[in-house]
Amino acid sequence: MAMPRFHTVAAFVVLAVSAAWVLTGEFSSIGSAAQDSPDKASEASEPAAAETQKVLRTVAVMEPNFIQHNRIIRISGVTAPDKRTTLATRSAGILGELKVEKGDKIRTGDVVLVLDGAEKQSVVDTAKALLDQRQKEADNIERLVKNGISPSTQSDSARSALASARSQLEAAQADVDRLTVVAPFSGVIDQVMVEEGSWLPSGEDVAVLLQLDPVVALGEVSEREITHVSVGREADVRLISGEIVSGSVRHVSLEATAGTRTFPIEVAITNPDNKVPAGMTAEIMIKSEAVTAVRLPRSVVTLDAAGNLGLRILKPDNTVGFVPIDLIDDSPEGLVLSGVPLDAKIIVAGQDLVSDGETVNAVPADADLVAAATVKTAEPSQ
Repeated sequence: MAMPRFHTVAAFVVLAVSAAWVLTGEFSSIGSAAQDSPDKASEASEPAAAETQKVLRTVAVMEPNFIQHNRIIRISGVTAPDKRTTLATRSAGILGELKVEKGDKIRTGDVVLVLDGAEKQSVVDTAKALLDQRQKEADNIERLVKNGISPSTQSDSARSALASARSQLEAAQADVDRLTVVAPFSGVIDQVMVEEGSWLPSGEDVAVLLQLDPVVALGEVSEREITHVSVGREADVRLISGEIVSGSVRHVSLEATAGTRTFPIEVAITNPDNKVPAGMTAEIMIKSEAVTAVRLPRSVVTLDAAGNLGLRILKPDNTVGFVPIDLIDDSPEGLVLSGVPLDAKIIVAGQDLVSDGETVNAVPADADLVAAATVKTAEPSQ
């Protein structure tokens, strides 16, 4: 009998080993896979479940307390005198008498200075004598004409001469009056630019007169806020010293400044003792109409995707919404805002971590945060 060839034997050996490996390893792996498959399937399903059931963000919400608050228009300004004038001479001459000093309070018609003018006074005396003479001549002519002694034409000539003499006296008196400088209104002398004995030409500046009661705060309102400002509105003015004085709007320009598109305004402030000087930096706070508003901490305000200022609110379906607001006032207690819906629940914590339309887990705000946003009174602010 012939012996099997070597490659035939090798083939049978490889076949036997392969069969043994299949029987001992493959069937065992399949069983293990069958046993492990539930765990692997569970692990594979967890990411999908996590995607489907995201963890909701928690935010704190509160129901605001609405108040009636006056809109405050804040603008930069400067104080100025109600009236200011530079007094000047009306005639040339030597300053004979200076009757005021810096800081003096004077009234309308008070004499500020007098120029020497003896020669002009003599002209007045001569004109007075001539007028007296012409008056007597006219009276005599009237009697003669009345008695029929003189013709009526002489009466006309006498009256003409009398009128001419009267005009000469008035002109001479006017020249004398121009030697005196008087106050056109009551106020305080702020500057004196001359000395007694100096020669002053006609039109020379001699003193600056200010009227500081009332003192005026000048400012300019933007075209967006001009509709909230009108004559008679109350206004507070904070001076650079920190002092706050009260007044009212007395003038609102009907034409905007060309360069800035703002409208000049004036606020009159009672200043009987001249305590408020002119030229001082001031912040003008004009009180406009009272509006329904809420006072909230500054941290509550946020921005939407377009950069609009507003608040995030909780909708009835527990999703996040956004409402734009109008800044009414910036007080030490917080921002006063209008435009908030009356039934709104405001997100006061976590508002910057959520977006519009996102479903959230809402919880009541803690007591400290609520206290910071609670207003004690619902009366209109003063």
